[in-house]
Amino acid sequence: MENLQVKMREEAAGLLGSGRAQVVVGFMPGPLPLTAVPAAITKAEEAGRLVLNEFCGQNLAKYVHDLISENRQSQARMKPEERKKLVVGVVAPGCATRSLVIHLNERQYERDEIVILGVPCTGMVDRRKVLALAGSEELLSGSVEGGVVKAASANGQSEIPVSEVLADWCNTCRFNNPVISDLLLGPEAPPKITEKEYAQVEAFEALPPEERWAYFEKEMRRCMRCYACRNACPSCYCRSCFVEQSQPQWTGIGQSEADVQFFQFMRLFHMVGRCVDCGSCSTVCPMGVDLRKFLKKIEKDGRDFFADTVGEALGKPMLLATFREDDPEDFIYNP
Repeated sequence: MENLQVKMREEAAGLLGSGRAQVVVGFMPGPLPLTAVPAAITKAEEAGRLVLNEFCGQNLAKYVHDLISENRQSQARMKPEERKKLVVGVVAPGCATRSLVIHLNERQYERDEIVILGVPCTGMVDRRKVLALAGSEELLSGSVEGGVVKAASANGQSEIPVSEVLADWCNTCRFNNPVISDLLLGPEAPPKITEKEYAQVEAFEALPPEERWAYFEKEMRRCMRCYACRNACPSCYCRSCFVEQSQPQWTGIGQSEADVQFFQFMRLFHMVGRCVDCGSCSTVCPMGVDLRKFLKKIEKDGRDFFADTVGEALGKPMLLATFREDDPEDFIYNP
């Protein structure tokens, strides 16, 4: 990705230097080996600090929405003629551009408020897989060279092919190129073969209902309601989340099994037609809860029942905002 990184830095500096954007959201090196963290820069000379590598897995659409929303709220009491629009540049691979499409289709901001630096993507490394194969809970150093992850730990040096530690969601991604962009940073990445995209979901669907429920219960017992999944999700942007409302109070704030399950159930329903399988929730979950299997099940149902592809194109009606008289209704009677 070195060439893409050079191009990204040049374009980010150009956006800020020309005033076309007031802030650019990208990544900077993380505090730990083999990590990168989201960052926002406002000066052209800061562009050299941005990185683009196999560890830039967080969906930056979340930060685009937050920056524009905060700017609007800060000017809410100003006269309309005195308000200033904030234009945000963002470094975005396919999954992030799909989230941006969702924001635009849901009228969260206008198209001229964002500048998209599209990134052709061949997949991001799952650091947890690296740690597992390295047989360590902590890395001393790490790098990617020639398609190989080189990681040093207390157990010694490990060399692992990138293909073996790609994130699960990257292995089945059908949108490894941006669906929308103002500038594509490099040639399009080759399409991936994704016949087994829903293999885990299909295996889960084949289980008896009691086994599926038992699996859900088991995973939810690990959830400690830190809300990291919600906070990292680009499709979670309600100003007041239902779990924090007291009038009415939808759920308790404790750690009871029922409250935890209710929180996760409601969040899953909020993701219907809006999850792009970017993996951000799974990445940030400190307990390793298997959130993706349930989200992928919802995505598959949207595809099978309503031929819906999330974030595919601007102007396409959202799944739960449309109605057709010929919609199949089998799912109502045979869930």
